[in-house]
Amino acid sequence: MKLSDVPVTSLSPVEFDAELIARLGKSGPRYTSYPTADRFDEGFGQRDYLDAVAIVRERARARPLSLYLHIPFCATVCYYCACNKIVTRQRDKAAVYLDYLQREIAMQGRLFAGDGRLVEQLHLGGGTPTYLDDAQMGTLMAHLRRHFRFADDEVGEYAIEIDPRTVSVERVHSLRRQGFNRISLGVQDFDADVQKAVNRIQPEAGTRAIIAAARVAGFRSVSIDLIYGLPKQTPASMAATLDKVVAADPDRIAVYHYAHMPSLFKPQRRILDADMPDSDTKLRMLQLCIERLTAAGYVYIGMDHFAKPGDDLALAQRQGRLHRNFQGYSTHADSDLVACGVSAIGAVGASYSQNAKTLDAYYAALDCGELPVVRGVRLSMDDLLRRTVIHTLMCQFELSIPAVEQAFPVVFRRYFACELEALAGLERDGLVTVGEDWISVSMKGRLLIRNVCMVFDRYLAGAEARHSQTV
Repeated sequence: MKLSDVPVTSLSPVEFDAELIARLGKSGPRYTSYPTADRFDEGFGQRDYLDAVAIVRERARARPLSLYLHIPFCATVCYYCACNKIVTRQRDKAAVYLDYLQREIAMQGRLFAGDGRLVEQLHLGGGTPTYLDDAQMGTLMAHLRRHFRFADDEVGEYAIEIDPRTVSVERVHSLRRQGFNRISLGVQDFDADVQKAVNRIQPEAGTRAIIAAARVAGFRSVSIDLIYGLPKQTPASMAATLDKVVAADPDRIAVYHYAHMPSLFKPQRRILDADMPDSDTKLRMLQLCIERLTAAGYVYIGMDHFAKPGDDLALAQRQGRLHRNFQGYSTHADSDLVACGVSAIGAVGASYSQNAKTLDAYYAALDCGELPVVRGVRLSMDDLLRRTVIHTLMCQFELSIPAVEQAFPVVFRRYFACELEALAGLERDGLVTVGEDWISVSMKGRLLIRNVCMVFDRYLAGAEARHSQTV
């Protein structure tokens, strides 16, 4: 699809209101799930997960599957990182982990065997998934295909996150042969001073070579991750990085707000407070990102994501099929998410489940022949209702009240009377319009969509400090 074929309305940029963002910006969830992960219950274990699987097997045989695999290892630490990772150069640890991961995959595969369900989505995250060497990755992918049925390449979305510093051009081609068709590259910033401040030296030429290799290898989509608000960043350095990113022509671009929480994440303590940009500078960088990327033809999908108009994410949003899960925005709203690996979070039926966060606990459970599920939550009708409302607003920026009433046994205005009263304040600020049948988020409200969704979060009271800033 060419840019000229896309309706002008779908390319309308969000409206940046600095005063409104500065006034309303606060801590809040990213809503990759609802309830959010901080509300998971440690009383939820393997038996609860097996019950959830049994229910979906009875009721949803035709639903496709989505797989997430967590590879926690990194060779070096990036100071900004808040991921669950293990920094080590002892490569033998990866071999041990791979053995246990394959055990878990086999156990999960047996749970879904025989019901004809296809895997239509696969995502390898971390850490650095390509910490596994080429042979180990080949072994892992072959093992997955022995225990799950995968949709054909042209149908399925099979993605891997890579650190461009750790792969060669030849490795990129090998990843494509192994079945991956989407690739995501961490860039964060091309400026040398910023890279030094966060301990991630990554020359532009190497990154561009990997992107070019992905194109030649036949990857359907190339995505780049950036971060604004890093130490030593300025609007000028961000502008230079954006020029280089646009020139690289990725299909998707994610621009994340750096959440500086050194009390929670030890590596961040190595970042000097004196190097951090102030709030006004961060807002100017955000505005620059939005203006530069929309001017280059990218569509603002929501939160921190941009995509080309013909990309599957943009198409899914226009067609009302966009979904949100633990990997961000997704086109597979009707899938059950099966997660494997240390700390991995899955979503099967009306439940969320999370694996053990440490290798020792993860290994111990599998040694006992048990799935390493250590916490999770069964979703109530209220949870499912509020998840629908929140994710619809996050993905489509509008909500049909009659559609909600048709899907759930509620009278919307009565059930959400308190929420609508709170929403009135945001309506006065111009973030939303509440009509008889629709709640619509304005162009200026889209950047503050987390604020809008927080109105419908019944768990949020007293928990804001656990989350990053909404903008």
